[in-house]
Amino acid sequence: MTTGDIPTNETEAVLKVINQKLTEKVNAEIRIRWIEWTDYMTNYNLTLASQDGSIDLVGTATDWLDAWPNAKNGAFLQLTEDMLKTYAPKTYAQVPASHWELCKLDGKIFLIPEDNYAQWTNHGFFWRGDWAGEAGLANGVHSWTDLEKYFQYIKDKKGIIPWDAEAPASIVTQMSSGWLTSHTPAINIEGLRQELFFGESKDNPYKLSRYFIEGDEFINFARNQKKWNDAGFWLEAVLNNQSDTREKMFAGLTGADQHHSQTWYGSVRPTMTKNFPGSEAGIFWFGEEQNNLVSLNITHGAMAVAAKSKNPERALMVYDLIRNDEEIYRLFNYGIEGQHYTAEGRSIIRDPDFNNAVQGITTNFWWGRNDDLELRNSLVDWPVTEALFAVYDKVSIPYPYGQVIFNLDPISSQLDNLSNVYNTYMPRIVFGKFTNVEQYIGEFRTALKNAGYEQVLANVEAQLAAVYKK
Repeated sequence: MTTGDIPTNETEAVLKVINQKLTEKVNAEIRIRWIEWTDYMTNYNLTLASQDGSIDLVGTATDWLDAWPNAKNGAFLQLTEDMLKTYAPKTYAQVPASHWELCKLDGKIFLIPEDNYAQWTNHGFFWRGDWAGEAGLANGVHSWTDLEKYFQYIKDKKGIIPWDAEAPASIVTQMSSGWLTSHTPAINIEGLRQELFFGESKDNPYKLSRYFIEGDEFINFARNQKKWNDAGFWLEAVLNNQSDTREKMFAGLTGADQHHSQTWYGSVRPTMTKNFPGSEAGIFWFGEEQNNLVSLNITHGAMAVAAKSKNPERALMVYDLIRNDEEIYRLFNYGIEGQHYTAEGRSIIRDPDFNNAVQGITTNFWWGRNDDLELRNSLVDWPVTEALFAVYDKVSIPYPYGQVIFNLDPISSQLDNLSNVYNTYMPRIVFGKFTNVEQYIGEFRTALKNAGYEQVLANVEAQLAAVYKK
């Protein structure tokens, strides 16, 4: 069971080849149960709550797929060390004891972490280096001030919308938290439904920031967003915009896109280089001005075994092969060599016109990728990418809340109320769709307090103190 839209490419044909190999190795076959992106969170949780034994392996995550609430509700099978040693021996040996500790609920293992795969899913803006140079930004876009200058140049000189943005919840969330991490030392806390709760700083992570309800910085954010809205940096009807921002950037019809680092180096820069040679697409990552970056939690991607799996041991054997057997790994992640790709050493070679949506395979295996077996995309500009990674490695800190599993039951009604407030106000704040900054932020802050924000702050701080003895 994995998240994603049902693929229309050659996935099923490759799965037949994989299943021949799996039958030979462990007398099993694998099918993919897709939880499509439309209303995916509701459908994902409902599917787990109504298990009938047809699901064995479950792709999950502690930060975006409710792994701990589902484990607590009995959706996942406890994985004993004996089970793991016997049926997933390579995985068990690869994962260090300290990482297994982060996969435990009440002292019992319920998750297998994707902990041997380096990835950066921190968000930021993608921009064109050629246009940044024309705008007088010789070093590119590396701050919100730079971004405003870049947007204004595009507005004045290119005759297109600088950022032809959509306004889904993910963009709204990343914009609000992106300003916060860029202008304060605050650190995001995962697993609390909305990104309204942050530790004050890496030096004081267990004290929560009051950024959303006190001080001037959130007002400064709102003031900036209204200024950008009034300047026409996005469509007037942005909150209802259904255009694909990335495809518009690829066509030269907008100047920016916003997503995470892996999207930049794996897709955006290569595609822009192909479509517009010399465009040298770059990334302004949120937190860059403050060197404020937290590395990814190892359970951002994890595998669980469904509680009602009829063959949990066999499921673990299949997972161990997908994660650790080079032949199965390549088939499951890249397809058939010579047909879907060519390998040269540790590089994967594909024609620049290769269209994965038609010619490739899609398994969305985000639950156990393995750098020991990964092939590097030859289209990626690795020197530029590795230079960015070196910066990330230097300034980032480990996620400081990996040992806490929040008990949301005492604050569940407040979190529901806060989500309603967030979803009502934040899209308008992010895109500057209000008249008076102080008045609108005042209304938002009052609504947060009335919804129970202070009670949640106190409860979360108490839970952090109980775990970390701070």
